[in-house]
Order: sequence, then C-alpha cells, then structure tokens
Amino acid sequence: MSLLSLISPRNLRLALLSLGALVFLAPYIWMLSTAAKSREEIFSSSLSLWPHHWALWENLGKAFSRVPMLQLLFNGVFVCALIFFVQVVIAIPCAYAMAKLKFRAAQTMMTLVMLGLLVPIHATALPIYVALNKTGMLNSYFALSAPFFISVFGIFLFLQFFRAMPDDLISAARLDGMSEAAIVSRVIVPNAWPAVTAFAIFSVVAHWNDLFWPLIVVTSTERATPPLGLLFFRAAEAGDDYGALMAATLVVTLPLVAAFLAAQRRFIEGITLTGLKG
Repeated sequence: MSLLSLISPRNLRLALLSLGALVFLAPYIWMLSTAAKSREEIFSSSLSLWPHHWALWENLGKAFSRVPMLQLLFNGVFVCALIFFVQVVIAIPCAYAMAKLKFRAAQTMMTLVMLGLLVPIHATALPIYVALNKTGMLNSYFALSAPFFISVFGIFLFLQFFRAMPDDLISAARLDGMSEAAIVSRVIVPNAWPAVTAFAIFSVVAHWNDLFWPLIVVTSTERATPPLGLLFFRAAEAGDDYGALMAATLVVTLPLVAAFLAAQRRFIEGITLTGLKG
C-alpha cells in the first residue's frame, strides 16, 4: 500500500472526524474514569484513565445516598415532559396557520417569531420571577415550566417543516369535509413525527441541562432538577469527593444519551426537513 493512498482525501476526512470526535468525547471519558476511581486514587500523583481499584458501585451508592437522586430524576423527567407537551400543543397549530392559511397578519406573526428567537430567557427572568413570587408559585413545577410553554424556536422549526408538505394533501382533506382542527390532528401531526422528534431532542436537552432558571425559582431538593441537585450534592459535605460527584453526573447524563440514541434516526429526518415521509 503506497503512502499516497494512505493520505487520500477520504482518509484525511476520517482522521479529522475521528480527532474531532475524540475532542468532544474526552470530557465524558474522563468523567467515566473518575467515577470508577476511589477517592485516594483520584488525588494520587499518578495519572491514568483506567482505575487500579474499581470503585464505580461504591461511588454510585454515595451518589444515591447523599441526595434524593430518584426524586431529582423524576423532577427532571416531569418538567421536561410537561414543557415539551405544552410547547408542541401550542407550536404545531401556530406553525400550521402561518404555513398553510392565508390571513393578513401572517407576515407580522412571522416577524414576531423571528424577533422572539433573539430574546434570551435572561432578559425576561426578572419580571417573570416577580410575578411568580407575588402569586406564591415559586418552588413549584409550574414555576419551572411556565416560562417555556411558548417556544418560538419550535414554531419556526414546525413552520419550515409544514411548508414542505404538499398543499394538495390539505386541499383533499378539506374536500372531504374535515375542519382545520381535524386536519391538524389527523393529517398534519401524523406526518410531522420527524420534526416532533427533532424538536423533542432540542427541548429536552435544553431544559434537562438548564441550571439558570431552577437556581432562581427552586429553594429545596423536593422540586430540584438534576443539574441543581448536583449543586446540593456538593453542598452536602461532598465537594471534595469527586468520584461520587462524577458518578452522580454520570447518572444525570445517561438518560439524555439513551434518548438521543433511541431517536437518532427520526432526529436526522426532522433536521433535514425533507417533507413527507412514507
């Protein structure tokens, strides 16, 4: 095999992609390595990825005993599911109306959606916090979820997907006597699963990993989400026990990795926005 064949464009691309993958995976590899090490080995002078003494189960036991890990995971799942459900219920009809219905305010609504993409949660955090505080709703699931019920990114994503759907399909449904609500529920939604899955990945990852908003509205572990629970873990006299802390981080990270791997195919279909799927 000649040297020229080894440095072909294809091999160079593979090498570059492999290097990039290694860079992105390095923090996770180090997290796994630290989670499997004992406290003494972590602070030893020798540096190795593979632990000499396997302490993963011991660190996992510490992670589940020092903080209510199951409660944290339940809070994260419940909040993410509630946010995603309401976002989809609101975003799909809005996107359908702007993509397939003709009315005067369509262009204005599209402009507002684009402007909404530019407004970060930090800009509206203070007035929302004051409103929730005056109504006594802080430290609740509603306080964690309500500010994210309307997703302008979700509206924009579904809008692009619905524009690729053939108008003949919707016209045929109207000729059959279906109302606009029936068209959305029986025609649009069944064909929009790739876009729904893609948006689900974006929504769940963003709100599962969110620390800024839970840190403001949550004051106890009963309503804490997983990232906030890791802060409580460090506050529980375990700040220097990095093995247990990395084990807790591993538990928090695994659901996202599993969800993405399970929905990977649909996620790619939704991102490409190729329209109707068979």
